[in-house]
Amino acid sequence: MNVLRLPQPTVSRRLAYLRRAGLVQGRKDGLWVFYSLASAETSFHERLLGCLGACFGDVPELARDAKRAGRIKRSGGCCPA
Repeated sequence: MNVLRLPQPTVSRRLAYLRRAGLVQGRKDGLWVFYSLASAETSFHERLLGCLGACFGDVPELARDAKRAGRIKRSGGCCPA
C-alpha cells in the first residue's frame, strides 16, 4: 500500500485477481498476507515473466515504485525479506 500509494482494499482486490490467474502466490502470517511472483508453470507464463523483467526498467512508474520500496524497506517499514 505504501509503495503503490493505494488504499488497502484496492491493493488486495488487484492481488486477488493476480492470485486467481496463478501469477502470484500468497503466504499468510497472522493477519498479513505476503505475496510473491508464482513460479512459471507454462511456457506462456515463463515468457510473460521474461517480458515483464525485460520491460521493467522502461516503465517510469515501476522504477519509481521500486525506488520507493527500497526506501521503505531500508527505513524498517513494510516489505520484510
